[in-house]
This record gives sequence, structure tokens and C-alpha cells, in this order.
Amino acid sequence: MTDLGISSGTHSIEQPTVLGTFAKDLRALELPLPIEGAQQARAEVSGALSQLADHVAPRLASLDAPLLVVVGGSTGAGKSTLVNALVGHPVSRTGAIRPTTRRPVLLHHPEDSAWFAGSRILPGLARVRGDGQPVAAQEALAAVGPDGAPSTSGEEAAATSLELRAEPSIPRGLAILDAPDIDSVSTGNRELARQLLRAADLWLFVTTANRYADAVPWEVLRTAAERDVTVAVVMNRIPDRPGVAEELGPDLRAMLDREGIEVAHLFLVAESDVDERGMLPAAAVGELTGHLRDLAADAEGRGAIARRTLAGAVGRLAGSARDIAAHARVQEAERDRLHGEVVAAFADARDRIEESIGDGSLLRGEVLARWQDVVGTGEFFRGVETFVGRMRDRIGEMLSGKPAPSVAAEQALGTSLVAVVIDETARGAERAEQSWRATAAGRYLAEGQDLSRIPDGYAEEVAAAVRAWQGDVLELVRQEGADRRTKARLMSLGVNVVGVALMIAVFASTAFIPTGLEVGVGAGTAVVGQKLLETIFGDEAVRRMARIARERLTTRLDALVAGRSAPFEQRLAELAGIGGAEAMEADADALEALAHEIREDRGDLPEDPR
Repeated sequence: MTDLGISSGTHSIEQPTVLGTFAKDLRALELPLPIEGAQQARAEVSGALSQLADHVAPRLASLDAPLLVVVGGSTGAGKSTLVNALVGHPVSRTGAIRPTTRRPVLLHHPEDSAWFAGSRILPGLARVRGDGQPVAAQEALAAVGPDGAPSTSGEEAAATSLELRAEPSIPRGLAILDAPDIDSVSTGNRELARQLLRAADLWLFVTTANRYADAVPWEVLRTAAERDVTVAVVMNRIPDRPGVAEELGPDLRAMLDREGIEVAHLFLVAESDVDERGMLPAAAVGELTGHLRDLAADAEGRGAIARRTLAGAVGRLAGSARDIAAHARVQEAERDRLHGEVVAAFADARDRIEESIGDGSLLRGEVLARWQDVVGTGEFFRGVETFVGRMRDRIGEMLSGKPAPSVAAEQALGTSLVAVVIDETARGAERAEQSWRATAAGRYLAEGQDLSRIPDGYAEEVAAAVRAWQGDVLELVRQEGADRRTKARLMSLGVNVVGVALMIAVFASTAFIPTGLEVGVGAGTAVVGQKLLETIFGDEAVRRMARIARERLTTRLDALVAGRSAPFEQRLAELAGIGGAEAMEADADALEALAHEIREDRGDLPEDPR
């Protein structure tokens, strides 16, 4: 539809942009998380899109189109019998079997056919003629349901098609649509009834003398009041006894007033015998028939009703947009909370890894034994030269064919670090998954997933990263020992020995504490490694090397932890479409402005084509 605007008056709102943008934003909106209010918000989105397509856009595009009068009401209210009486012969099915109205029937004057044969209003419903054959322009649509699936049964056809009947007795400028029961035993019929009522310019609401206080009709009437829809009410089947109509009519009117429901007209129809065709006598609906004929002849009155209902519908859409925006923010907040649970769980895992690195706990057991094989056990060496000499003796032992303690120490340190990373990231994943499964939204994301499972090959990935970092350290030692004087000392001890000493310094909390205070044997041997490094490179260089080595280790550990949290982040990434609250609020502002323009527009109505 290319023209959704009205051009009367001096107003300048661009209605195509307002409605088109709102529809686009609604379709782009995602509300997947099963949190409180989500189902209602999704229904609001669906209802808003239906309202736009079924009524608002087509009515705004053609205020001169025939006024759509939808006849609705509860089961057994006599809607179809009433419609038949208005037409003058049977056109809508009546009877005791429920539901009687399986396919909505739209009655119009033959010269108004063009307004309804296409998809101007209710585009989701296929058009069929009274004989059940599809309208030519709608043949393809009539063969399928709204989701594209073939329509194979009468019940399915009833839910997806609209029967068009051209009736000369219907005055030009009006169309009457007989809708299914609002409380039908069929869920599809109930939903269709509400959809058709949303498409109405004028609601003709039918109730009965003994059921006018039922809850369901009042729920629907309250909805009409919220939308500022023009409503006429028919109280049907009033016992034909003196004083009954005079008593029930004012009582119903008082109930409507208490509920704040403005009713344009209240028609009282006495209970009457029907003829062999199931037809009421014409006199029974004479007042209603006369009112509809007068309305059809009054272009200004029809235009006022259409404009009022349209403005109310647009205003209600603005309210829906704000409600949807509020829920979109709730969805965003829940997504952020779920993300925060993951971040907290893996940040805690990362902190525990960092703690293990910094508190010297890795310098125990096998690591401590292998490091002591490198530097020896016992008291600290009295002087640097003595220490270096002792180290040369141990290097000599390595060259004599004994295993290289520095290699064993490096491997032990790497193995310990790998175990810590795997263990702590596993704990982080378990914590994250447990927190998710504690809420409905989290369970939705975790559904069918084993997010805390250690991925295949993860242990090898961690081991490779640790080995790569150890290679970084050895390369750092080589680069720092490139000058002639330092290189001689480095070569006399070996790159691996000095590299392990630097790794030990990185992993010890007492590293670079000048007091040399021992905190256990592990800390003491770490200080030995520190003294060795300072002897070769000097204090300032050692500090720089340790900082660089630590930074590189931090980078690799961060990547490992991030990789472990990736399954959670991937699930969260599927919620990237959540949002749109700001767009909905902007749409609400624009719709409110449009509703105001429609209400205030006092320009000439489009010329009546008659």
C-alpha cells in the first residue's frame, strides 16, 4: 500500500512513515525469554500487527470506504438471526449446533464489491463467494491457510476465509460482517471474533435479556471503551411482556455507564416467533434497520464514526507500543542479568587461577621437588660467586648423562598450571550453568545444552597454551642475554635453567621482595631463583622481564577462560535481537501525534463516490 495518508486540513504528519516504521519495528522485535509478561507482550505485538493490517492502514488510506459494521456477541445471542432479519432473507447460518458461524460472512451492496474483493482489509483472510468458490483475485490465498499450509478441512477453511455476499438490501456505504461467537467453543473462532471486532468501524454488540450481565461480553465492551470505538448494543430476545423492556433497558444502560462504556445507541429487540425459514418478522428489527439506513445516507456521520474509531485504534496502538517497550526493557535486563552471571562465574574462575599463580601454591609437590633438583636444598648461598659455582657443578651433572632437572621442573610447572586452569574453568562453567538453570529464562537458554561439559580437546588446548607461554619465557631470556657479558653467564648455566628461574619468580608471591623473608621452602627456593636472575641480568632487567612474562601469561590465560565461557556467550549471542524499547517509545510518540491529528482534523471528507 503506497498511500496511507489523509490530506485534509493543515496537518503534516507523514502517516505512511508512522505506520510503516511501527510495523517494521514490531516485526524486528524479539521477545524470546519466557519471563513474566512475555506471553502477553507477544500477544500485544501480534494484535498490533493485525490491527495495523486489518483496520488502521486501510481506513487511514480510504476514509470514504464503506463503514464496516461488525456484529458480535456471545454464543446463542442470535447474531445470525438478527443479520438475516436485517437483510430480509437467510444469509447466515442459524441453529442450535455450536458454533453456527464457522466462516464470517461480509454483506455489502453490489456496487461496493471492489472495496472488499481484494486485500484492503483483513488481508490474512481469503475471499470466497456465497457458493464457497474463491473470489478470482483471491484463488491462491483461498487454497492455503495464513501460514501457507494447505487448508484441507471445513473447520480450517472457516478460520482462514471470509465469505462475501453482495446484497442489494444492504445500503451503499455500509457493510455488515457476521462474526463468530466471542466465547465460542472453538479457540480459533474466539480469536477470529476478536480480530474481526478490531477491524470494525462500528461494533454492533448483541446480547440477550437473560445474559447481558455475563463476564465475557463486558470484557469485550471494556476493550471497546479503551479504544474509543463507536459501539451500538442490541439487547435481543426480550420477553414480550408489559414493562420488561422498560425495566431491562435502563438497567443495561446503567451498567454501561458504571463501566464507563459509551454506547451510541441501545436497541431493544423483543422475542418473536420465527417463520419456517427461521426469519424474524421485519418489524422486530425495524428500529435497527432504519438506523443503519439513515447512517448509510449520512456521509458526514459515517466519516465521523470512521475517524473516531480510527483515532481510538491508533491511540490504543500507541499504548500497546509503550507496553511492548516496557517488556522489551525487561527482556534486555534479563539478558544482561544472564550475561552477568556468566561474567561473574568466569571472573571468579580467573581470580582463582590468578590466586594460585601468585600465592606460591603451584610451587609445591612435584614442582618444588623438581625445582630443588635444579638449585639444591639447604641454606641460602652466602655469595653470588659461590652460588654460580654451585650451579655450574649441577650443570656438569646434567651433561654427564643424568636427566636435566630444569626440563623436569619446567614440565612439572606446566602440568600444575594446566591442571589449575582446567579445574577452575570447570568450576566456573558449573557455577554459570547452575545459576542459569535456577530461572526460567536461563533454563530456556540451557535447554538441550550441556554447557558445563569440558569441550573435547580443551585439555590439549590449555597444555598447548602453557607450553607456548613457556616458549615465550625462554625466548625472552635469550633476547635479554644477547649482549656479550650477559650471554657468557647465560650460556654457562643454560637457557632452560634461567628460564625456569624466571617462571618460578613469576609464580611466587615473594618474588622481588628485597628482605628475602622465607615463607616456607617454596618461597625460599623462589628467592634463590630471583638471586640467580639478578646475578645474570641485574635487578631492573629482572623486574622488566618478570612483568613481560606475567603479561604474556595473563593474555594466554584470559583467552583460555574466554574460550571456556564461549558456549554460554554463543547462547547469549542468539539474544542479540532483544531490544527495540527506544524504537517502540518513539513509535508511541508518533502514533499519539497521529491519533491527535485524526481527532482534530476537521477538513472536508473525501467526496462520496455516489
